[in-house]
Amino acid sequence: MNLARRTMNAPALAAIYEKAWRPALFYLASGRTTAADRRDAVSTLRLHGSKKVLDIACGPGNFTRYLSNALSGDGYAIGLDYSEPMLARAVTDNAGPRVGYLRGDARMLPFADGTFDAVCCFGALYLIPDPITATREMIRVLAPGGRIAITTSHRWEPPLGRASQIVGSWAGLRVFDTDTFPNLFAEYGLTDINQQVHRSLQYLSATRPA
Repeated sequence: MNLARRTMNAPALAAIYEKAWRPALFYLASGRTTAADRRDAVSTLRLHGSKKVLDIACGPGNFTRYLSNALSGDGYAIGLDYSEPMLARAVTDNAGPRVGYLRGDARMLPFADGTFDAVCCFGALYLIPDPITATREMIRVLAPGGRIAITTSHRWEPPLGRASQIVGSWAGLRVFDTDTFPNLFAEYGLTDINQQVHRSLQYLSATRPA
């Protein structure tokens, strides 16, 4: 297990992740606040009513519960993560009437095809050992007409691009090109593909045709 994954599985990080670690690091990386990212997530995923949501690599549930607050009726949000300390913190800090948490591997999701109306992964694909397989799994469990949204790393333009890749590799983080995920989405027939780059992070969303 590399440095980045060991860090994310540490109980000490789980205790400070939501209130200190994530807000500080993601602001430095993107210039965006957690509050802005949460609001945009609800809007981008078009959450309302009885929709079913899957939050991949949910960590301590800091996004999962927020997403669930946009739902009503039979709607619910499931947060999936591999880290037991993170999930323990999620249950403690971010429980709610429309949210649940599950330990699992993003590369082998325990759900049938087309189960969810919205699937997301915010700030974790660069940690997953096989991020392309994980993204394909996200698409597989997305229902027709559903929305997918991810936030992940973005390689800087030359000459800094190589430097960002080296630093990422040393820490155990993958750094993705601009075309990686738009091309993957298009390969699987997704439409309404949107990509925005903010400093070192890229924000992508798309729709699975009905």
